[in-house]
Amino acid sequence: MPRKPPLADEDIHLFRREIGQVKPIKQDKIQPLPPTSKKKTLEVRSNRAKQNRGSDRDARQAAASFQFSDGFEAWFDPNLPVKYVKPGVDNHEVKRLRRGDYPPDLILDLHGLKREEAKLEIAALLHTARRQHCSCVCIVHGLGGHVLKRHVPNWLIQHPDVLAFHQATLEWGGNGALLVLLQT
Repeated sequence: MPRKPPLADEDIHLFRREIGQVKPIKQDKIQPLPPTSKKKTLEVRSNRAKQNRGSDRDARQAAASFQFSDGFEAWFDPNLPVKYVKPGVDNHEVKRLRRGDYPPDLILDLHGLKREEAKLEIAALLHTARRQHCSCVCIVHGLGGHVLKRHVPNWLIQHPDVLAFHQATLEWGGNGALLVLLQT
């Protein structure tokens, strides 16, 4: 491949004269993580979520002002995976969630949290996902005593940004997690 000839001094001088004073643009975007294995990505995101629970937890929870009702309880067939599609949304979207076509942009691990703490964390996650224009999130509720497994879907149905959710594929938590499709 032939090399380009260097620019003449007069061309460089003309360019600098026409452009004038230039200030560098400050980068205001967070650079995405380089592609890695899903397991490593999951660990990094999980560690970030644990770090975020500490210092800025109160600020995130104050920003997430959505309140979930504990009085609402939807019916899910116990013999089938947990799934939901908001009325007016194409049923094909929940099939795509089931197949794992949507990798989660954010992952929230609720292990070790009480019901009220988990409710606040989910509200904060949905608020953050909306702010960051995330289309899919994963909520790992675990199995344990099935307390969070029973409540998390009921809370998600109430949120206006939730379009659909489905039990996660094995790579994202299986029976102990939900993949949630959000309105962007």
